Amino acid sequence: MNKNPYELFQKELPELAARFNDLVEVQRDLKGLDPKTKQLINIAIQTANKNPMGVKMHAAMAKKSGAKREEVIGAVAMNLHLSGLANVLECLPAAVEGFDVNTKHL
Repeated sequence: MNKNPYELFQKELPELAARFNDLVEVQRDLKGLDPKTKQLINIAIQTANKNPMGVKMHAAMAKKSGAKREEVIGAVAMNLHLSGLANVLECLPAAVEGFDVNTKHL
């Protein structure tokens, strides 16, 4: 199945997805961190959770928020001593792919 899992989530669980989107919107609007920093933190968290798809999505959003390629890669690399080489090796390709994707549709 090549369908985007998030799109499937929205289709199959529309009410839950809508409420989740509301939560994300509230988090996005929290004061204290700029959008780029929030995305870089998300990349680091997704790497720690060994979630390449999340890394890819947030890498694209980080780029759209003004992050440079080395910042996105650095957010993944921060996990080397925290969650290990396996997480970094699994998520680094997703970070690069997400950064390189055309962000016009995001």
